[in-house]
Amino acid sequence: MFNKNIKIVLAGIILSLAIWQFIEGNIGNGIMWVLLSLIFVFLYFKNEMILLAFLRLRKQDFPGAKRWLDRIKDPEKALTQKQQGYYWYLHGLMVSQTNMTQAEKFFKRAIKLGLSMDQDLAMAKLNLAGIAMTKRRKREATNLLAEAKKLDKHGMLKDQIKMMKQQMKKI
Repeated sequence: MFNKNIKIVLAGIILSLAIWQFIEGNIGNGIMWVLLSLIFVFLYFKNEMILLAFLRLRKQDFPGAKRWLDRIKDPEKALTQKQQGYYWYLHGLMVSQTNMTQAEKFFKRAIKLGLSMDQDLAMAKLNLAGIAMTKRRKREATNLLAEAKKLDKHGMLKDQIKMMKQQMKKI
């Protein structure tokens, strides 16, 4: 919605307004302004369009998620580096159903830019391993599966990794 720089400026202005309210003795108003400025700081680090696209993906609404992501016009300027990683990660998830080559580009770009959670990074590498396996690149798929297994500290992808290793034995 707003550019990342505008969000920080708004947070600064609202925080200065909160300090002014504290000086005037209006403690309740000052607290309210501080909380309002924290919303803009939160939205600086977590882009609202990406959050809404994640919510759509949880409901398996791929066209709805694509509409939210399409509202971000210039991701290089509007998003921080980690947000750009998630932008391309979400595009890779949506495209992986139809176009493997395009999805591979998106996932590699997301990994290069970085994802803040190890679980998301493991999922991206697992998807890349699946794409490599379908393209008969067994060595690359094995390396990506090993990396995904290392990143999956909570064992949430354990079954998928195990199933993919069994499928790789058939190749």
